[in-house]
Amino acid sequence: MISQRGSVSILMVAGALLLSLSSLAVADLGSMLLARAHAQQAADAAALAAVVRQAPILREGSDPEAAARDAAERNGATLISCSCDIGTADATVEVEVTPKLGFLSGWYGRKVHAKARAHVDDDVFSYRDGS
Repeated sequence: MISQRGSVSILMVAGALLLSLSSLAVADLGSMLLARAHAQQAADAAALAAVVRQAPILREGSDPEAAARDAAERNGATLISCSCDIGTADATVEVEVTPKLGFLSGWYGRKVHAKARAHVDDDVFSYRDGS
């Protein structure tokens, strides 16, 4: 008869290892989802900064791309593109964020992208106060 002493210990160790690896994978997935939300927030802020920079009533200046880049960087993202021509009431931006991963090596270096569009009401954009 074969002794089965210790077989439960081996199963417990294997189960604990599987649970640990699964937990690490779930943590990295959560990090990717958090980075996606972070990227969208940065894109929204960059698009708003670009259109606000162009509104004459606010007298903020005339370089919407610089405003978008600054807003994206302050929110931890990198501005990829800005379709924010001077003299228009629209701005569309794309940003990227690199998530912090600890376990899933296949995702290392992968970037999360987000796009946002902002529009200033035409009445506000064309307002001139006469000064």
